[in-house]
Amino acid sequence: MSAQPSPATGLDDKLDRGVLKVASVVVLGAIMAILDTTVVNVALQKLTLQFSTSLDTIQWVVTGYMLALATVIPVTGWAADRFGTKRLYLLAIGTFLVGSMLAGLSWSVETLIVFRVLQGLGGGMLLPAGMTILTRTAGPQRIGRVMSVLGVPMLLGPICGPILGGWLVDAVSWRWIFYINVPIGVIAFLLGLRLLPKDKAQPTGRFDFLGLLMVSPGLAALIFGVSRFASTGTITAVEVWLPGLAGILLLVGFVLRALRVPDPLMDLSLFRNRPFSVSMITLSVFCIGFFGAMLLLPTYFVLVRGETALHAGLLLAPQGFGAMVVMPFTGRLADKIAARRIVLPGLLLIVVGMIPFTQVGPDTPYALLLSAAFVMGIGMGCTMMPITSAALQTLQPADMAKASTATSILQQTSGAIGSAVMSIILASLLATRFGVPTSQGQLAATAATFNPATHTAATTLTADSFATTFLWATVILTLCLVPAFFLPKKRFVPPTPPAAADAGTPATPAVPLH
Repeated sequence: MSAQPSPATGLDDKLDRGVLKVASVVVLGAIMAILDTTVVNVALQKLTLQFSTSLDTIQWVVTGYMLALATVIPVTGWAADRFGTKRLYLLAIGTFLVGSMLAGLSWSVETLIVFRVLQGLGGGMLLPAGMTILTRTAGPQRIGRVMSVLGVPMLLGPICGPILGGWLVDAVSWRWIFYINVPIGVIAFLLGLRLLPKDKAQPTGRFDFLGLLMVSPGLAALIFGVSRFASTGTITAVEVWLPGLAGILLLVGFVLRALRVPDPLMDLSLFRNRPFSVSMITLSVFCIGFFGAMLLLPTYFVLVRGETALHAGLLLAPQGFGAMVVMPFTGRLADKIAARRIVLPGLLLIVVGMIPFTQVGPDTPYALLLSAAFVMGIGMGCTMMPITSAALQTLQPADMAKASTATSILQQTSGAIGSAVMSIILASLLATRFGVPTSQGQLAATAATFNPATHTAATTLTADSFATTFLWATVILTLCLVPAFFLPKKRFVPPTPPAAADAGTPATPAVPLH
């Protein structure tokens, strides 16, 4: 019998040709999904004008997509076993392609939102299904290399997405921010059909479809009710309290049911683990403040500074570069020191970076804003991954899949809530300053800023609205320091596996180390 290569030799952890072929298909899918979470932001001002709507309505193009991502994440693991990962991956690409094509053909803001939700259902399955296929193909000894391959689009997406979206909006049409997915998706589908390994469906347990039908519509109804408050100005309006109350009842019902059923959509028993619950609170508050503010940043550059969509995308690049610089280091550092020692400085950097935007005006120096964006990117790179690591480190291996699902759901839904809340605040401020209904605030601001007679006063009023909105985001991010302070202050070291104890070595209790 020939000897197997030892991991120490480094021979068996190389990604062979077969793994690289599978990786090429998965990376193509990841590029589509990740780009589409960032490529739309720079087009929001154009879409608002195209459909003659308001920012608190057009933000549903982003919010609906993110809620769809959160909805489909828990389904993916069950569906991968039930139907096979190759079939699921091809279905995800097909759904994403259909959603992209229909979004590009949209004839109203309502149809665009619906088709973006369809697109999100496909996009939400692409990353987890692709990662499952790739890790199974590569084997456990090559997980590190596999993650480095998948990390490329994850790092480049926040940089390339806004630039690509801006160029397409300016040079071609806003419709092409969706059509661009079609050739990439067709290639990925054909390659997947040919290169992805076949696998068999496996017996699966019952899926919590009732829980899914409670939490997703509940979140959507609650956010919709809150968004209508900005337009009506009163909580007594039926379009405010009715969907808001329905959303709260659905979410409360989901929680009560999840505590009783054996296999809930989200395992709430995980929150009995203190590090996990603290990490999830920190992550949720962070996503509300940070992603809500970042949604509005390109609109500031276009509406107040008169930049093209392409230039707005380029102006967002420093933030992506900041994150790209530090993420490889903070990922390794999170395995060596306590998460709190990384997250707290990261949050402080983000708050410091946000301060110039809370004072932003029509003539704020670009050098200051780009430097601040770079600092925020560094802070983000010190925040997201260490928080997630802190959430997972103290859990049992059997709980990892459920915890990863819960983390992804909370991240996406918090980002969706943040996008909605910040858009509503900005829309209300613009409407108040220009003396028009909320639904006309951004349109009035746009008309006034492009009118030479009112340009100076209008840009000042509009910039002040953005500054106040960014101040709200900064307050939320500052509040995030409170739960972050309760993150583990010492690194958790798992106990020695039972096998070691059986071999004569006493099991070491879990101890936190500096």
